[in-house]
Amino acid sequence: MSSHKVSLMFFISLIITSLKAMAALAGNFYQDFDIMFGDQHLKILEEGKLVTLSLDKVSGAGFQSKNGYIFGRFDVQMKMPPGNSAGTVTTFYLSSSGPNHDEIDLEFLGNSTGEPYTLHTNVYAQGQGSKEQQFHLWFDPTKDFHTYTVVWNSKRIIFLVDGSPIRVFNNLESLRLPFPKNQSMKIYATFWNADDWATQGGRVKTDWSHAPFSASYRNFNINACLGSQGSPSSSCSTSTNSSAWQNQGLNAAGRNRLRWLQRKFMVYDYCTDRPKFPKGLPRECKHSRV
Repeated sequence: MSSHKVSLMFFISLIITSLKAMAALAGNFYQDFDIMFGDQHLKILEEGKLVTLSLDKVSGAGFQSKNGYIFGRFDVQMKMPPGNSAGTVTTFYLSSSGPNHDEIDLEFLGNSTGEPYTLHTNVYAQGQGSKEQQFHLWFDPTKDFHTYTVVWNSKRIIFLVDGSPIRVFNNLESLRLPFPKNQSMKIYATFWNADDWATQGGRVKTDWSHAPFSASYRNFNINACLGSQGSPSSSCSTSTNSSAWQNQGLNAAGRNRLRWLQRKFMVYDYCTDRPKFPKGLPRECKHSRV
């Protein structure tokens, strides 16, 4: 067989392998998730590729992954409820179980018509939270789907919106500060009423005359290492071409983009909230700047 034919066959094989890997990454609800609550408020559409959650006075809805994971890249496309969504919270997050749990949060806080959504981020490590940063987005998240990503590896956690980094939480265990790395976490997505705190600290309540509210999720992508819930043991089951997250950080362009987005769109940073920490800001605040 000529070298040209061998090269062509290898190229075709590579394409087929890549397409199979991409298909494996394009998550399906039936394959990857279970319903948590609000059965009648959750609709699974397009053969499991699209999920809608609704919220009314009776209930919200939520789902969780079948598996727990130790480190990985987790992507989802979401579209927020339009109009007057004050009091509602739409979430996509990772969490372990137990009192000393780990958690990585993306929570979208609704607002009155015409006011921007607030993207609330937080990290819990060994039960210790209070690491909030909040952002207004540079687009209307109710008009179309946008991609929200968590990259979690042994060195850092990166939050991305449409591929742009908005936050980095570094592993500072060398300073004896906890970092999520020993507990596997499941993926959760919920839509619920939190008008006791969500909008302007609870001052604006949910207007139920606008119910039912609806939020949508699609294009779930999970590139991660499988782990037993609550256990540090893991087994990587990702395709070989999708493991860049394992050492992912930010290059110079990424750091510049992060600084610009934080300067323009960050509306709260726990590292500047001295009234919240009268005994002094958390120690990681001196070391977490990118």
